[in-house]
Amino acid sequence: MNTEPPESGLFASLGRMAATLLALARTRLELASTELEEQLEYASQVLLWSIGAIFFASLTVLLLALTIVIAFWDDHRLLAAGAVTASFALIALVGFLAVRRLLGRRPRFFTATADELRRDAAALRGERP
Repeated sequence: MNTEPPESGLFASLGRMAATLLALARTRLELASTELEEQLEYASQVLLWSIGAIFFASLTVLLLALTIVIAFWDDHRLLAAGAVTASFALIALVGFLAVRRLLGRRPRFFTATADELRRDAAALRGERP
């Protein structure tokens, strides 16, 4: 165990302060890195599930539309085709509005990192965070 007293003087104090600031910066960088990894993982999960859902939903809708048109083939095929088309357009509009709402509510990027840096700046100025 090192029992020597810490060095005193201006250069020793500046060195300790620089080491503390460097450790602080490293911690904040690690936090930013963790947030970036979480966002990338979240985005990749959303993308994969979205692709799968869109693929199978498209197949379902196509087969449903074909079934409806075939069912009304003899009597009202144009009406059935028009109703199916209008339904698709309405569903697409609802989907567009839902995506727009979700994008408006998404969390800000690096929120925790920005909050910590704000607290650090306040502490360095001698203010209460």
